[in-house]
Amino acid sequence: MNIAIDGPAGAGKSTIARLAAKKLGFLYVDTGAMYRAIALYLLWNDTDIDNEEELHKALDRININIVYDKGVQHVFLNFQDVSAEIRSEKVSIMASKSSALQPVRDKLLDIQKSIAAANDVIMDGRDIGTNILPNAELKIYLDASTEVRAKRRFDEMKNKGENPDIESIKANIIARDEQDMNRKIAPLKKAEDAVHIDSSYMSIDQVVERIVTLAGEAAKKAEEN
Repeated sequence: MNIAIDGPAGAGKSTIARLAAKKLGFLYVDTGAMYRAIALYLLWNDTDIDNEEELHKALDRININIVYDKGVQHVFLNFQDVSAEIRSEKVSIMASKSSALQPVRDKLLDIQKSIAAANDVIMDGRDIGTNILPNAELKIYLDASTEVRAKRRFDEMKNKGENPDIESIKANIIARDEQDMNRKIAPLKKAEDAVHIDSSYMSIDQVVERIVTLAGEAAKKAEEN
């Protein structure tokens, strides 16, 4: 069984997907972490992403693995654990730009589809239900207001000892939404058959329970068919 969770940055997709996968006994595939790892490599190497030849050469040098150790996700970029580095704002911005490029998407598409074909998975991203797993038994569009998403990111950065500016965070979220929704390749949008969940005023546990319930209903429907 495949569950696709799409939505804008800061809606809580990764946290929700990870917890729901644990409850359901599914494999959680963090596609965002994969794209962020690529973005980090491109930043580290000052890659000109508008130069197709340079971009292809960079992608050929990238190896990405996601490993779970005692339930904790670790993202490895060329065998180096970059789990912390990929969560910076700079990487987020680059990931939004680079993930819109076809060569970058091709790098990960086959990997993601093969994982989903062999496992019960929850996969989250921007175009999972519309592009990567169009036949998923359950599709979720997880959303939250701009203000709520900015506050969540602000609190996350504060807890890391950083000194963020909430207005700058809000501006970045608005800009990223605009970029993600209007890019030519695989733009962020709600699949026609996706269930819309607004998490603005829901707790994490409430959203997880909602998805677990929907998964049970989808599984029962699949059996009947």
